Amino acid sequence: MVAVEVLENKFFHLHNDRISYLFYVMENGQLGHLYYGAFLGELTENDFRYMLLRESKSAGTVKYSDDLTLSDRAQEYPVYGSSDFREGAIEVMDGEDYLYLDFKFDSYTIEDQKPYDLKMPLSASAGNVKVLKVRLKDSDHKLTLTQTYAIFDDVSAVVRSSELTNDGDHGVQISKIMSGALELPDAGYELWHLCGAWLKEDHVRRQNLAPGHLSFGSLRGATSHQHNPFAALVEKGAGLDNGVVYASNLIYSGNFITSINVNEWNQTRIYTGINPDHFSWLLEPDESFRTPEAVLFHTKDGINGLMKETHAFVLNHIIPPKWQNKVRPIVLNNWEATYFDFDESKLLELAEKAKDIGIECFAVDDGWFGHRDDDRSSLGNWTVDERKFPNGISAFAGKIHEMGLKFGMWFEPEMVSPDTRLYEEHPEWVVGHPYERRSVGRGQYVLDFANPQVVDAIYQQMKAIIEEAGLDYIKWDMNRNITEAYSNYLHERQRPQGEFFHRYILGVYSLYAKILSDFPEIFIEGCASGGGRYDLGIMCYSPMIWPSDDSDAVERLDIMSGAMLAYPLAVFSNHVSACPNDQIRRNTPLEMRHDVCDFGALGYELDITKLSDGELAAIKANIAEYKKQRELILFGQFRRLLPFDENEVSWCVTDGSQSLVGFYRKLAQPNTSIFDYLKLPFADEDKRYLVDSKHQVKGSWLKNNGLLLPYQFNGANADTAGLIGDFQSARISLEELN
Repeated sequence: MVAVEVLENKFFHLHNDRISYLFYVMENGQLGHLYYGAFLGELTENDFRYMLLRESKSAGTVKYSDDLTLSDRAQEYPVYGSSDFREGAIEVMDGEDYLYLDFKFDSYTIEDQKPYDLKMPLSASAGNVKVLKVRLKDSDHKLTLTQTYAIFDDVSAVVRSSELTNDGDHGVQISKIMSGALELPDAGYELWHLCGAWLKEDHVRRQNLAPGHLSFGSLRGATSHQHNPFAALVEKGAGLDNGVVYASNLIYSGNFITSINVNEWNQTRIYTGINPDHFSWLLEPDESFRTPEAVLFHTKDGINGLMKETHAFVLNHIIPPKWQNKVRPIVLNNWEATYFDFDESKLLELAEKAKDIGIECFAVDDGWFGHRDDDRSSLGNWTVDERKFPNGISAFAGKIHEMGLKFGMWFEPEMVSPDTRLYEEHPEWVVGHPYERRSVGRGQYVLDFANPQVVDAIYQQMKAIIEEAGLDYIKWDMNRNITEAYSNYLHERQRPQGEFFHRYILGVYSLYAKILSDFPEIFIEGCASGGGRYDLGIMCYSPMIWPSDDSDAVERLDIMSGAMLAYPLAVFSNHVSACPNDQIRRNTPLEMRHDVCDFGALGYELDITKLSDGELAAIKANIAEYKKQRELILFGQFRRLLPFDENEVSWCVTDGSQSLVGFYRKLAQPNTSIFDYLKLPFADEDKRYLVDSKHQVKGSWLKNNGLLLPYQFNGANADTAGLIGDFQSARISLEELN
């Protein structure tokens, strides 16, 4: 059940059977926010009028009009400067003059569909969706603002976006336009957001809200390793399975900002959208600008309740329809096996061994093109290196396909190296101000994807390789952020350079769209030096993303713990790599590497030709077991079983009849306990479960006392201990019997 109810052309109620979202037309014609939270049931005009009672006045405020101040009003799309002194959601300039905007209700429409669209990353649904569009007009400045709301029947989420149209006779400049805002009546929350750096992405940072302004974002041209667009406001005292949580995310991959403001009355305002720093947009007469979509989540069921909603939203409304319920292939990527030092014979040896142990796709990573023997050359020259593939890529791909494997290749399409013909012929296609000095990262420059001609030129090169190799899979990398942002293309067209970052990411999306339109069967794995663009925007095209270049199992526990607040296991590309780990030089057991990587889309990235027979047998056995459980892992309901902790992590996936539990301990502790039990809140007390195909156990015991974990080494029980030493793990399966 999903509905949009409108009373008296004034009160709006968006709801499904779990949430209600309420707003109204205020006495000044602007939109006021009333409520977002648990479903309220059927509402009458009397209910709304009670919600609107304002019998007391705020002290020390400026009035919008005789009877109204906006300084204490919850608003749907707040504007700074007309009695509201908090940061607003939109700023527009006419020349050097700030426009004090006053958008008043004009009309609305309701639609029953939200189709998938390759042109722009958007949430979508085949049905059971309501889309409300509310048009607001500023008659003084001849501007129309359309606020779009979408609500689905299966998730506790409301999707917001904003569109500004110039109805006047001359151009105006947008300097800030957020996707949406949410007002909360109090500040009793803890902000959780995902931050870090390369090799340590998406760690959870927690801080209490207080009067003032908190914000985070990116100005790198991508969402970045440093900050993910996701944010959660977690009610103080909330736990894994109880407590109110609000969250926001942005369906976008470029510069963004998320801001939280708490005013003097402890009212909280959160908004998210394109970062206004280094952004401007010339809006000519009759033109419109539409923001990316923002997603606002609500749950009263704590952290696990939040993940239930965010995961369902991504799986059902973000991932391309073709891949929503389809398993991801198990990939062997040659990168950490060979780096740049490979040829056809070495790769074929790897592929043959991969086939023997159950791998489904063989991917050739960086180094197959131009004369690329290191990371300082050949980007933009997407032609096969004949030294490494003397028979051509078609012949090599044919051999891989003959083995029964899918075939994939690595690209970094947004970049160019100075030693290529592309760079020599088109230096104007490179991003960079016409200064003498220009920053170089990784020996490469960024191509101006704001220029459609550049996008098409790269597409034509990629198309030729895709067709020649019969590609099944692409790994799309991006290893350098943008500096000295300047577009010759925009300069020649007398467009503001402030448009560059947004036009750039639109160019990235357009290349995705070109490839997927012409080759709808191809699978594209997203990667941006690891987790540099791990966001809902890319997930609209890539059903799986490499979350970090750090494949160390212990660090991945922290990365995944954070990222799984917002993103489901199906989008996690997890590769078992060699030890000592190349990124951190840590040694972890193969069993732990498997136990971590199996929770996600499993892959491998190590030289399997150098492994012992025992190691190969262990990998083959793990792949076989993973294939049996793959649908459960990728599409089952995920939940944490232990709170966020420095040393122990536990989580599970379940579909009701089957469950898989993962337990991880980073560092050993001496003689800590005799028995360790892990409570399973999802267990049905009236049913029995088969644990690890050995033990029949009543659900009431598992729920109230717990699952018996392997015995920890206590100094005297080496013959019976299951967890000995640092970096230990256990994976336990459960099957419902009745």
